[in-house]
Amino acid sequence: MSDHVLVINTGSSSLKYSLVDALTGEVAASGLAERIGESEGRQVHRGPSGETETTRKIPTHEDALRAAIEAFESHGPSLSDVEIAAVGHRVVHGGSRFSAPTPIDDDLIAAVTDLMPLAPLHNPANVEGIRVARRLFPDLPQVAVFDTAFHQSLPPHAYTYAVPSSWSEEHGIRRYGFHGTSHAFVSQEAARLLGRDPAEVNVIVLHLGNGCSASAVRAGHSVETSMGLTPLEGLVMGTRSGDVDPAIPAYLMRELDMSMDDIDRALNSASGLKGLTGENDFREVSRLRAAGDARAGLAFDVYCHRIRKYVGAYYAVLETVGAVVFTAGVGEHSAEVRAASLSGLQRLGITIDDDRNNAKSTEARRISPDDSEVAVLVIPTNEEWQIARETLSVVRD
Repeated sequence: MSDHVLVINTGSSSLKYSLVDALTGEVAASGLAERIGESEGRQVHRGPSGETETTRKIPTHEDALRAAIEAFESHGPSLSDVEIAAVGHRVVHGGSRFSAPTPIDDDLIAAVTDLMPLAPLHNPANVEGIRVARRLFPDLPQVAVFDTAFHQSLPPHAYTYAVPSSWSEEHGIRRYGFHGTSHAFVSQEAARLLGRDPAEVNVIVLHLGNGCSASAVRAGHSVETSMGLTPLEGLVMGTRSGDVDPAIPAYLMRELDMSMDDIDRALNSASGLKGLTGENDFREVSRLRAAGDARAGLAFDVYCHRIRKYVGAYYAVLETVGAVVFTAGVGEHSAEVRAASLSGLQRLGITIDDDRNNAKSTEARRISPDDSEVAVLVIPTNEEWQIARETLSVVRD
Protein backbone atom coordinates (compact mmCIF):
# COMPACT_ATOMS: atom_id res chain seq x y z
CA MET A 1 0.00 0.00 0.00
CA SER A 2 1.37 3.40 -0.98
CA ASP A 3 2.39 5.94 1.66
CA HIS A 4 2.50 8.84 -0.80
CA VAL A 5 0.29 11.87 -0.22
CA LEU A 6 -0.34 14.66 -2.71
CA VAL A 7 -0.16 17.84 -0.64
CA ILE A 8 -1.96 20.87 -2.09
CA ASN A 9 -1.65 24.46 -0.86
CA THR A 10 -3.96 26.80 -2.76
CA GLY A 11 -3.60 30.58 -2.70
CA SER A 12 -5.76 33.24 -4.31
CA SER A 13 -3.63 33.22 -7.49
CA SER A 14 -1.35 30.22 -6.92
CA LEU A 15 -1.34 26.49 -6.37
CA LYS A 16 1.58 24.63 -4.78
CA TYR A 17 1.82 20.87 -4.74
CA SER A 18 4.16 18.19 -3.40
CA LEU A 19 4.10 14.42 -3.69
CA VAL A 20 5.46 13.31 -0.32
CA ASP A 21 6.22 9.95 1.22
CA ALA A 22 4.45 10.47 4.53
CA LEU A 23 6.69 7.97 6.36
CA THR A 24 10.10 9.24 5.23
CA GLY A 25 9.42 12.81 4.13
CA GLU A 26 11.00 12.15 0.75
CA VAL A 27 9.57 14.42 -1.95
CA ALA A 28 9.06 12.57 -5.23
CA ALA A 29 8.09 15.80 -7.02
CA SER A 30 6.82 19.28 -6.30
CA GLY A 31 5.69 22.30 -8.19
CA LEU A 32 3.98 25.64 -8.37
CA ALA A 33 1.48 27.36 -10.61
CA GLU A 34 1.29 31.11 -10.08
CA ARG A 35 -0.36 34.19 -11.54
CA ILE A 36 -3.55 32.16 -12.02
CA GLY A 37 -6.20 34.23 -13.82
CA GLU A 38 -3.71 36.77 -15.14
CA SER A 39 -2.74 37.32 -18.76
CA GLU A 40 0.34 35.14 -18.38
CA GLY A 41 0.94 32.44 -15.78
CA ARG A 42 4.00 30.44 -14.75
CA GLN A 43 4.29 26.78 -13.92
CA VAL A 44 7.29 25.03 -12.37
CA HIS A 45 7.63 21.27 -11.83
CA ARG A 46 10.53 19.64 -9.99
CA GLY A 47 10.73 15.93 -10.68
CA PRO A 48 13.25 13.12 -11.13
CA SER A 49 14.68 14.74 -14.27
CA GLY A 50 15.13 18.15 -12.70
CA GLU A 51 13.19 21.39 -12.93
CA THR A 52 11.03 22.40 -15.85
CA GLU A 53 9.34 25.77 -16.27
CA THR A 54 6.64 26.89 -18.66
CA THR A 55 4.94 30.21 -19.21
CA ARG A 56 1.36 30.21 -20.38
CA LYS A 57 -2.07 31.47 -19.45
CA ILE A 58 -3.57 29.59 -16.47
CA PRO A 59 -7.20 30.78 -16.32
CA THR A 60 -8.41 28.88 -13.23
CA HIS A 61 -7.23 26.76 -10.32
CA GLU A 62 -8.64 23.72 -12.10
CA ASP A 63 -6.42 24.52 -15.07
CA ALA A 64 -3.49 24.80 -12.66
CA LEU A 65 -4.11 21.37 -11.12
CA ARG A 66 -4.67 19.81 -14.54
CA ALA A 67 -1.34 21.28 -15.65
CA ALA A 68 0.29 19.75 -12.57
CA ILE A 69 -1.15 16.32 -13.43
CA GLU A 70 0.17 16.70 -16.98
CA ALA A 71 3.59 17.64 -15.61
CA PHE A 72 3.66 14.48 -13.50
CA GLU A 73 2.94 12.42 -16.62
CA SER A 74 5.45 14.30 -18.81
CA HIS A 75 8.31 14.78 -16.36
CA GLY A 76 7.59 12.17 -13.69
CA PRO A 77 6.83 10.46 -11.61
CA SER A 78 3.60 9.17 -13.13
CA LEU A 79 0.81 9.40 -10.57
CA SER A 80 -0.59 6.07 -11.75
CA ASP A 81 2.74 4.41 -10.97
CA VAL A 82 3.04 6.01 -7.52
CA GLU A 83 -0.49 5.11 -6.36
CA ILE A 84 -1.41 8.12 -4.20
CA ALA A 85 -2.88 7.17 -0.81
CA ALA A 86 -4.70 10.48 -0.30
CA VAL A 87 -4.76 14.20 -1.02
CA GLY A 88 -3.91 16.53 1.88
CA HIS A 89 -5.02 20.17 1.77
CA ARG A 90 -3.60 23.03 3.78
CA VAL A 91 -6.49 25.08 5.15
CA VAL A 92 -5.57 28.25 7.00
CA HIS A 93 -8.45 28.76 9.42
CA GLY A 94 -10.43 26.05 11.17
CA GLY A 95 -11.88 28.28 13.86
CA SER A 96 -12.66 26.56 17.14
CA ARG A 97 -14.42 23.69 15.36
CA PHE A 98 -11.43 21.85 13.91
CA SER A 99 -8.67 20.68 16.25
CA ALA A 100 -7.34 17.81 14.13
CA PRO A 101 -6.93 16.80 10.49
CA THR A 102 -10.39 16.04 9.14
CA PRO A 103 -11.73 13.99 6.20
CA ILE A 104 -13.22 16.25 3.56
CA ASP A 105 -16.92 16.01 2.75
CA ASP A 106 -19.67 18.45 1.87
CA ASP A 107 -20.21 19.34 5.54
CA LEU A 108 -16.55 20.25 6.02
CA ILE A 109 -16.58 22.46 2.93
CA ALA A 110 -19.67 24.23 4.26
CA ALA A 111 -18.02 24.73 7.65
CA VAL A 112 -14.79 26.13 6.14
CA THR A 113 -16.92 28.41 3.96
CA ASP A 114 -18.69 29.69 7.08
CA LEU A 115 -15.29 30.54 8.54
CA MET A 116 -14.33 32.76 5.60
CA PRO A 117 -14.89 36.01 7.57
CA LEU A 118 -12.04 34.94 9.88
CA ALA A 119 -9.64 34.39 6.95
CA PRO A 120 -11.04 36.26 3.94
CA LEU A 121 -7.73 36.16 2.04
CA HIS A 122 -7.06 32.45 2.55
CA ASN A 123 -10.09 30.25 3.20
CA PRO A 124 -11.87 31.07 -0.10
CA ALA A 125 -8.81 29.92 -2.05
CA ASN A 126 -8.43 26.85 0.16
CA VAL A 127 -12.03 25.87 -0.52
CA GLU A 128 -11.55 26.36 -4.26
CA GLY A 129 -8.51 24.06 -4.18
CA ILE A 130 -10.52 21.41 -2.34
CA ARG A 131 -13.38 21.58 -4.84
CA VAL A 132 -11.02 21.32 -7.80
CA ALA A 133 -9.12 18.36 -6.31
CA ARG A 134 -12.35 16.51 -5.52
CA ARG A 135 -13.41 16.88 -9.16
CA LEU A 136 -10.08 15.70 -10.54
CA PHE A 137 -9.41 12.97 -7.94
CA PRO A 138 -12.94 11.74 -7.14
CA ASP A 139 -11.80 8.29 -5.97
CA LEU A 140 -9.10 9.44 -3.55
CA PRO A 141 -9.69 10.23 0.13
CA GLN A 142 -9.01 13.89 0.84
CA VAL A 143 -8.12 15.48 4.17
CA ALA A 144 -8.05 19.07 5.45
CA VAL A 145 -5.10 19.99 7.69
CA PHE A 146 -5.68 23.29 9.47
CA ASP A 147 -3.03 25.89 10.34
CA THR A 148 -4.99 26.70 13.48
CA ALA A 149 -5.56 23.12 14.68
CA PHE A 150 -2.33 22.64 16.66
CA HIS A 151 -3.17 25.68 18.77
CA GLN A 152 -6.65 24.45 19.70
CA SER A 153 -5.06 22.99 22.82
CA LEU A 154 -4.57 26.51 24.23
CA PRO A 155 -6.32 26.82 27.60
CA PRO A 156 -9.17 29.34 27.87
CA HIS A 157 -7.04 31.81 29.85
CA ALA A 158 -4.57 31.90 26.94
CA TYR A 159 -7.00 32.19 24.04
CA THR A 160 -9.53 34.55 25.64
CA TYR A 161 -9.28 38.30 25.00
CA ALA A 162 -10.46 40.68 27.74
CA VAL A 163 -13.22 42.15 25.57
CA PRO A 164 -17.02 42.04 25.92
CA SER A 165 -17.96 38.37 26.19
CA SER A 166 -20.57 38.74 23.44
CA TRP A 167 -17.75 39.36 20.96
CA SER A 168 -16.33 35.91 21.57
CA GLU A 169 -19.59 34.10 22.15
CA GLU A 170 -21.40 35.51 19.12
CA HIS A 171 -18.57 36.35 16.71
CA GLY A 172 -15.70 34.02 17.57
CA ILE A 173 -13.31 36.76 18.69
CA ARG A 174 -10.46 34.88 20.39
CA ARG A 175 -6.86 33.81 19.85
CA TYR A 176 -6.54 31.06 17.24
CA GLY A 177 -2.86 31.10 16.26
CA PHE A 178 -1.35 30.09 12.92
CA HIS A 179 1.68 28.26 11.45
CA GLY A 180 0.34 25.28 13.39
CA THR A 181 1.71 22.61 11.05
CA SER A 182 5.18 24.15 11.34
CA HIS A 183 5.02 24.41 15.14
CA ALA A 184 3.78 20.82 15.40
CA PHE A 185 6.51 19.46 13.13
CA VAL A 186 9.35 21.44 14.71
CA SER A 187 8.38 20.71 18.31
CA GLN A 188 8.21 16.98 17.52
CA GLU A 189 11.57 17.08 15.74
CA ALA A 190 13.10 18.96 18.67
CA ALA A 191 12.14 16.16 21.03
CA ARG A 192 13.52 13.59 18.59
CA LEU A 193 16.81 15.47 18.27
CA LEU A 194 17.12 15.53 22.06
CA GLY A 195 16.35 11.82 22.26
CA ARG A 196 13.22 12.42 24.30
CA ASP A 197 9.51 11.75 23.94
CA PRO A 198 7.52 14.92 23.05
CA ALA A 199 5.47 14.33 26.20
CA GLU A 200 8.63 14.75 28.29
CA VAL A 201 9.89 18.10 27.05
CA ASN A 202 8.69 21.73 26.91
CA VAL A 203 9.73 23.72 23.85
CA ILE A 204 9.63 27.34 22.71
CA VAL A 205 9.35 27.42 18.90
CA LEU A 206 10.30 30.54 16.93
CA HIS A 207 9.01 30.39 13.35
CA LEU A 208 10.78 33.32 11.68
CA GLY A 209 10.05 33.82 8.00
CA ASN A 210 8.25 36.60 6.16
CA GLY A 211 5.50 35.73 8.62
CA CYS A 212 6.70 35.17 12.18
CA SER A 213 5.18 33.44 15.17
CA ALA A 214 6.21 31.97 18.50
CA SER A 215 4.65 29.16 20.48
CA ALA A 216 5.02 27.59 23.90
CA VAL A 217 4.64 23.82 23.62
CA ARG A 218 4.17 21.85 26.82
CA ALA A 219 4.50 18.05 26.54
CA GLY A 220 3.67 18.14 22.83
CA HIS A 221 0.70 20.51 23.12
CA SER A 222 0.56 24.21 22.28
CA VAL A 223 -0.36 26.24 25.37
CA GLU A 224 0.43 29.75 24.07
CA THR A 225 1.14 31.35 20.71
CA SER A 226 1.80 34.84 19.43
CA MET A 227 -0.59 35.17 16.49
CA GLY A 228 -4.18 35.85 17.47
CA LEU A 229 -7.56 36.16 15.77
CA THR A 230 -5.55 36.89 12.63
CA PRO A 231 -1.85 36.48 11.70
CA LEU A 232 -1.24 40.17 12.45
CA GLU A 233 -0.59 39.89 16.18
CA GLY A 234 2.75 39.04 17.80
CA LEU A 235 6.28 39.26 16.43
CA VAL A 236 7.56 41.83 13.93
CA MET A 237 7.26 40.37 10.42
CA GLY A 238 8.18 41.17 6.85
CA THR A 239 5.17 43.41 6.17
CA ARG A 240 3.04 42.92 9.32
CA SER A 241 3.42 45.12 12.39
CA GLY A 242 2.93 42.49 15.05
CA ASP A 243 1.86 43.87 18.44
CA VAL A 244 0.74 47.51 18.47
CA ASP A 245 -1.41 49.60 20.79
CA PRO A 246 -5.01 48.74 19.78
CA ALA A 247 -5.90 52.43 20.07
CA ILE A 248 -3.66 53.31 17.11
CA PRO A 249 -6.37 52.69 14.46
CA ALA A 250 -8.82 55.02 16.24
CA TYR A 251 -6.09 57.66 16.55
CA LEU A 252 -5.26 57.42 12.82
CA MET A 253 -8.93 57.67 11.90
CA ARG A 254 -9.32 60.85 13.96
CA GLU A 255 -6.04 62.57 13.18
CA LEU A 256 -5.28 61.46 9.59
CA ASP A 257 -8.82 60.70 8.43
CA MET A 258 -7.68 57.20 7.39
CA SER A 259 -10.34 54.57 6.73
CA MET A 260 -10.34 51.29 8.63
CA ASP A 261 -9.56 49.47 5.39
CA ASP A 262 -6.55 51.71 4.77
CA ILE A 263 -5.26 51.11 8.30
CA ASP A 264 -5.79 47.36 7.99
CA ARG A 265 -3.85 47.28 4.72
CA ALA A 266 -1.05 49.38 6.22
CA LEU A 267 -0.65 47.18 9.30
CA ASN A 268 -0.69 43.98 7.23
CA SER A 269 1.14 44.98 4.06
CA ALA A 270 3.20 48.13 4.72
CA SER A 271 4.47 47.67 8.28
CA GLY A 272 6.99 45.38 9.96
CA LEU A 273 10.41 45.44 8.35
CA LYS A 274 8.97 47.05 5.23
CA GLY A 275 7.49 49.90 7.23
CA LEU A 276 10.76 50.50 9.09
CA THR A 277 13.18 50.14 6.17
CA GLY A 278 11.25 50.01 2.90
CA GLU A 279 12.35 46.36 2.49
CA ASN A 280 10.46 43.28 3.64
CA ASP A 281 13.17 40.74 2.71
CA PHE A 282 15.30 40.17 5.80
CA ARG A 283 18.37 39.48 3.65
CA GLU A 284 18.14 42.96 2.18
CA VAL A 285 17.60 44.48 5.62
CA SER A 286 20.75 42.69 6.80
CA ARG A 287 22.71 44.01 3.82
CA LEU A 288 21.56 47.56 4.54
CA ARG A 289 22.42 47.19 8.23
CA ALA A 290 25.90 45.92 7.39
CA ALA A 291 26.36 48.98 5.17
CA GLY A 292 25.55 51.28 8.09
CA ASP A 293 21.93 52.14 7.31
CA ALA A 294 20.46 53.49 10.56
CA ARG A 295 16.87 52.51 9.78
CA ALA A 296 17.93 48.94 9.05
CA GLY A 297 19.91 48.86 12.27
CA LEU A 298 16.87 50.00 14.24
CA ALA A 299 14.64 47.50 12.45
CA PHE A 300 17.01 44.66 13.37
CA ASP A 301 17.00 45.75 17.01
CA VAL A 302 13.20 46.05 17.12
CA TYR A 303 12.81 42.64 15.47
CA CYS A 304 15.16 40.84 17.90
CA HIS A 305 13.91 42.73 20.96
CA ARG A 306 10.37 41.51 20.27
CA ILE A 307 11.57 37.91 19.94
CA ARG A 308 13.48 38.15 23.24
CA LYS A 309 10.36 39.46 25.00
CA TYR A 310 8.35 36.50 23.81
CA VAL A 311 11.03 33.98 24.79
CA GLY A 312 11.03 35.42 28.31
CA ALA A 313 7.23 35.43 28.50
CA TYR A 314 6.92 31.87 27.24
CA TYR A 315 9.60 30.69 29.64
CA ALA A 316 7.36 32.03 32.41
CA VAL A 317 4.32 30.27 30.92
CA LEU A 318 6.11 26.91 30.66
CA GLU A 319 8.05 27.25 33.95
CA THR A 320 10.64 24.74 32.70
CA VAL A 321 12.05 24.75 29.17
CA GLY A 322 13.96 21.97 27.47
CA ALA A 323 14.67 23.75 24.19
CA VAL A 324 14.34 26.97 22.23
CA VAL A 325 14.03 26.21 18.52
CA PHE A 326 14.57 28.48 15.52
CA THR A 327 12.92 27.57 12.21
CA ALA A 328 11.76 28.98 8.83
CA GLY A 329 13.81 31.20 6.49
CA VAL A 330 15.24 33.75 8.92
CA GLY A 331 15.34 31.39 11.88
CA GLU A 332 17.23 28.74 9.94
CA HIS A 333 19.70 31.02 8.16
CA SER A 334 20.40 34.13 10.24
CA ALA A 335 23.03 33.46 12.91
CA GLU A 336 22.99 37.14 13.89
CA VAL A 337 19.25 37.07 14.63
CA ARG A 338 19.61 33.93 16.71
CA ALA A 339 22.47 35.43 18.74
CA ALA A 340 20.85 38.83 19.24
CA SER A 341 17.43 37.41 20.12
CA LEU A 342 18.79 35.25 22.94
CA SER A 343 21.47 37.65 24.17
CA GLY A 344 21.35 38.26 27.91
CA LEU A 345 19.29 35.18 28.77
CA GLN A 346 22.13 33.24 30.40
CA ARG A 347 20.44 33.36 33.81
CA LEU A 348 17.58 31.39 32.27
CA GLY A 349 20.04 28.72 31.17
CA ILE A 350 19.89 29.89 27.54
CA THR A 351 23.27 30.30 25.85
CA ILE A 352 24.64 29.95 22.32
CA ASP A 353 27.96 28.50 21.19
CA ASP A 354 29.24 31.06 18.68
CA ASP A 355 31.12 28.55 16.52
CA ARG A 356 28.10 26.25 16.26
CA ASN A 357 25.76 29.15 15.60
CA ASN A 358 27.91 30.60 12.82
CA ALA A 359 28.63 27.27 11.10
CA LYS A 360 26.82 26.92 7.77
CA SER A 361 24.45 23.97 7.71
CA THR A 362 21.03 23.00 6.43
CA GLU A 363 20.67 20.14 8.91
CA ALA A 364 18.80 20.05 12.20
CA ARG A 365 21.39 20.83 14.86
CA ARG A 366 22.19 22.07 18.35
CA ILE A 367 23.85 25.50 18.55
CA SER A 368 24.16 25.70 22.33
CA PRO A 369 26.91 24.09 24.43
CA ASP A 370 26.35 20.42 25.21
CA ASP A 371 26.09 21.17 28.92
CA SER A 372 23.69 24.12 28.65
CA GLU A 373 20.53 23.85 30.73
CA VAL A 374 18.31 24.73 27.77
CA ALA A 375 19.14 23.35 24.33
CA VAL A 376 19.07 25.92 21.53
CA LEU A 377 18.26 24.18 18.25
CA VAL A 378 17.91 25.04 14.57
CA ILE A 379 15.45 22.75 12.82
CA PRO A 380 14.34 23.24 9.20
CA THR A 381 10.56 23.21 9.08
CA ASN A 382 8.72 20.87 6.74
CA GLU A 383 5.04 21.73 6.63
CA GLU A 384 4.40 19.55 3.58
CA TRP A 385 5.71 16.48 5.38
CA GLN A 386 3.63 17.31 8.45
CA ILE A 387 0.51 17.69 6.30
CA ALA A 388 1.30 14.36 4.60
CA ARG A 389 1.80 12.62 7.96
CA GLU A 390 -1.43 13.99 9.40
CA THR A 391 -3.33 13.12 6.22
CA LEU A 392 -2.07 9.55 6.21
CA SER A 393 -2.91 9.19 9.90
CA VAL A 394 -6.55 9.96 9.07
CA VAL A 395 -6.92 7.63 6.09
CA ARG A 396 -5.11 4.77 7.86
CA ASP A 397 -6.97 5.18 11.15
